[in-house]
Amino acid sequence: MSRIYNFSAGPAVLPESVLQEAADEMLDYRGTGMSVMEMSHRSKTYQAILDEAEADIRQLMGIPNNYKVLFLQGGASQQFAMIPMNLMKNRVADYIVTGQWAKKAWQEAKMYGTANAVASSADGNFSYIPDCSDLPITENADYVYICENNTIYGTKFHTLPNTKGKNLVADVSSCFLSEPVDVTKYAMLYGGVQKNIGPAGVVIAILREDLITEDVYPGTPTMLRYKTHADNGSMYNTPPAYGIYICGKVFKWLLSIGGLEEIGRRNREKASILYDFLDSSKLFQGTVVKKDRSLMNVPFVTGNPEMDEKFIKASQEAGLANLRGHRTVGGMRASIYNAMPKAGVEALVAFMEKFEKENR
Repeated sequence: MSRIYNFSAGPAVLPESVLQEAADEMLDYRGTGMSVMEMSHRSKTYQAILDEAEADIRQLMGIPNNYKVLFLQGGASQQFAMIPMNLMKNRVADYIVTGQWAKKAWQEAKMYGTANAVASSADGNFSYIPDCSDLPITENADYVYICENNTIYGTKFHTLPNTKGKNLVADVSSCFLSEPVDVTKYAMLYGGVQKNIGPAGVVIAILREDLITEDVYPGTPTMLRYKTHADNGSMYNTPPAYGIYICGKVFKWLLSIGGLEEIGRRNREKASILYDFLDSSKLFQGTVVKKDRSLMNVPFVTGNPEMDEKFIKASQEAGLANLRGHRTVGGMRASIYNAMPKAGVEALVAFMEKFEKENR
């Protein structure tokens, strides 16, 4: 069976060369006679895999030495609690609510202190990013929190908020490694890897060392303390070993094609092909304010739920998979992450043109 174009929002498409390499090494990783899946995480061979993965992501992102890179478990959703447990020293934080995941993080933080929603785009069904140039930042807030790219609604912070000197914490799950980034603008950025980097089950957190202290929320479990993982090199317990191995291969793939500059160029090119079509279409419409559009997740509708359903069914049959929008918003969504080739976006646009001619 040939491979389809997979537009899933996550778990999502991975580079074919990475999958092929992993397949070649499945039974015997570099002469060890076993798969990485079977390997002791305490072995020298596995430690080298982890060390190399960290070195490569540091190179890709230009991560300064005073930032720790942690490979964690529990999904991005576990970070909704870990962040206030570890970083809310004054028990106050400000949240910018631009979608479902930011809203969930904000609600979770309320369990550990005062979490203020200082801006929101809920009034427009999260179809835009609010003006964050002059926010009512709380004087004793420990951090300002954003979800930088909103997978469900297809919006992206193209300009980071003015936090007025407060630490910025960002969930970058669905834009991780999609373009160059200045890590020093963040106190912490983190994301689940299952959209742009690897298989579900790994979370990568990058945070400034001064934030990692013993001063945590009373009763914070050992496993939910950043210090536990930082002090043990992400090896306090058995890590998501195979997932990290695949992430490492994706880092190598990115470095081999020219790093984040090149993948950013490719992503802009792919997104413009799809957005240009949506802007000229008489049947399909994008749902996001133009200046806030995501390069990674492109939601669109026909305005007729029955027509949407017809399109989803026909696209699936044409080998264009997982274009159904999130259950909370309906319509369609094309997730065009790093590993989605330009040819996949071109095939989608060609199919949309054909569908429009036949159904207008």
